[in-house]
Amino acid sequence: MKPSDLLTPEQSQELIEFTQNLVRLKSYSGQEEEIIKFIQQKMLALEFDEVRIDAMGNLLGRIGSGPKSILFDSHVDTVEVKDENLWDFPAFGGQVVNGRLQGRGSVDMKSGAAAAIFAAALAKNLGFAGGKTIYVSCTVFEEDCDGENLKHLFAEFELKPQNVVICEPSNNVIALGHKGKAQISIKTHGVSAHGSAPEKGVNAIYEMADIIQRVEKTNLDLMKQSGLRGTLVMSKISSVSVSLNAVPSECEVYLDRRLVPGETKEAIQLEMDQIIAGKNASWEVGTLYRKSWTGLPIKYEPFHLAWKIDLDHELSKTCLAAYQAQFGAPPAGYDFWDFSTNAVTPVSLGIPTIGFGPGEYKLAHMRNESCEIQQILDACGLYTRVIQKL
Repeated sequence: MKPSDLLTPEQSQELIEFTQNLVRLKSYSGQEEEIIKFIQQKMLALEFDEVRIDAMGNLLGRIGSGPKSILFDSHVDTVEVKDENLWDFPAFGGQVVNGRLQGRGSVDMKSGAAAAIFAAALAKNLGFAGGKTIYVSCTVFEEDCDGENLKHLFAEFELKPQNVVICEPSNNVIALGHKGKAQISIKTHGVSAHGSAPEKGVNAIYEMADIIQRVEKTNLDLMKQSGLRGTLVMSKISSVSVSLNAVPSECEVYLDRRLVPGETKEAIQLEMDQIIAGKNASWEVGTLYRKSWTGLPIKYEPFHLAWKIDLDHELSKTCLAAYQAQFGAPPAGYDFWDFSTNAVTPVSLGIPTIGFGPGEYKLAHMRNESCEIQQILDACGLYTRVIQKL
């Protein structure tokens, strides 16, 4: 049997059909109940030893109860589709065309979820699960609140796996880490006055003008750095006034700051202080408030440092050995994600974490999102091999 043939033709077909069904289930953030319960039934049919749903609505499946433990995590929520009439194929049709699974979530990241679910069951059937505990989590509301789901799941189930694999799309390249993220709100403060007498007020929008220019300059300076570099984007602006005939008393902008390894929380705090220096302004982390499909309130503080696992770490070596066994050659290179993932939670807890998943992540959130079928099968094979070699 060739390494890539761990799955029988029948199992391969079942895996692809399951992934198609996941794509067909619309599961926007906060609306994941149907897909979570669908996956729960599939895990039970695949003879997982335990399947639980936490108060936030995250799903956790377990196989085995040995001393070595590993968690494969995938979120099952997706961003919305607002231009379905412009897609080449139905966004929730789950069609396979020219060897690619079409539809929202095919890349981000239902293909990775399906591959991990089947890998755990396959590892059990092949006798690879002895002395191990294999967890597969299908988490919710990641698109807005990455990591908050695993934080809740770990706390409620008193879980701390020894290793974590994040199944986000990496084009089936081992991802050694990702950039950090800080989402910041800046507010300028003015004095309201009637529009016919602006000299009696202080316009908060005008107070923001210099800050806007400083943000742009900060990003341009970041872009001049060599190697991995951070970015700063102003993604939203709004103002508050008593009417359209009044001088605005407040203006707010929202910033998205991406961090590279070595950048610290203190450095970002200093950067923000410099951006608002001399202005009647204040800044704070842009806390988000959401509600999960179970009705649980979610409070998310979007400030995470970058992380990277060493190649000589035992988890890295395990993944390298699994890659060699699955593809018959060592990796040609490694990835480092530009975006943030649920990895922020296990990394913050000191849990060794690595990434690998099917799909080109540049296609995520895009019209005509699609994932190569062979990548889904290969990802399942690699996850199975990781369990074997753990």
